[in-house]
Amino acid sequence: MFVSVPATSANLGPGFDTLGLAVDLRNEIHIKPSSFLSISTHGEGANIPKIKKNSLFLSIFNENYKRLTGREDNFRFEFHNRIPISRGLGSSSAVIVAALSGAYAMANIKYNKREILNLALKYEHHPDNITPAVMGGFNVACVEGNRVYSKKRRMPDYLRAVVVVPNRTISTFRSRTVLPKMYKKEETVYSLSRAAYMTALFMSESWDLLRIASKDKLHQTRRMKMIPELFEVQKLALKHGALMSTLSGSGSTFFNLTYDKDADKIAQALQDHFPQFRVFTLSLDNNGVTIQN
Repeated sequence: MFVSVPATSANLGPGFDTLGLAVDLRNEIHIKPSSFLSISTHGEGANIPKIKKNSLFLSIFNENYKRLTGREDNFRFEFHNRIPISRGLGSSSAVIVAALSGAYAMANIKYNKREILNLALKYEHHPDNITPAVMGGFNVACVEGNRVYSKKRRMPDYLRAVVVVPNRTISTFRSRTVLPKMYKKEETVYSLSRAAYMTALFMSESWDLLRIASKDKLHQTRRMKMIPELFEVQKLALKHGALMSTLSGSGSTFFNLTYDKDADKIAQALQDHFPQFRVFTLSLDNNGVTIQN
């Protein structure tokens, strides 16, 4: 069994905990029955003991496999990680979605994406990363009770993501500590209006107006101050033609949406100016989690 989950970029500026999209940078897990538990990890995080053990994946997989089958069987897990760890590209959500999908697949129970998404909410309480990881494409999502309500828009082939991955992390927990407990009404209205406008622009494919819609006053600037170079990343990307340039999730990665004809130019400018950072040019993903026998 082969499970594949894409990286995601959440918030997209003003869409705090609500908006997100999937990019074609995937973690892949091969699972097969075994007489004993076996784990091998390759790629991102392979030298980090906590990641190498894949304890989060195993905990979720085993819990749900037992719930579905009533059994505790052994498997061989081979992880191929391409999503940078703790960089705001949804690495934790990818683990959660892969573990749930893998448990259903190995239990030989029909795979349902909406069910997987609602189960993922138990392990990740914000829907902005788990929704595109499951569904692919651009998603606007909200939570009511224990359910995620979301709407997806497929992304066109002529767009690209240029992501800048700094050499330093910003943990989601730490990044939330820099946010105020109360916001001014003007700040809230500013970001709310742009999140609504951005959703309309994505749904209508009005890309050239995203520069206005992607501005935010709730979280982005406060978090960017933790790595001041990010202000220059944003400025440089927009200068060279990015349609929008936003902090990816809680950071530290920066997400830039571009036309495909501009992607290489923008990526080269960013790599030249920030040689210590990694720069990826990626297609956008419309498939979300996939499973193959």
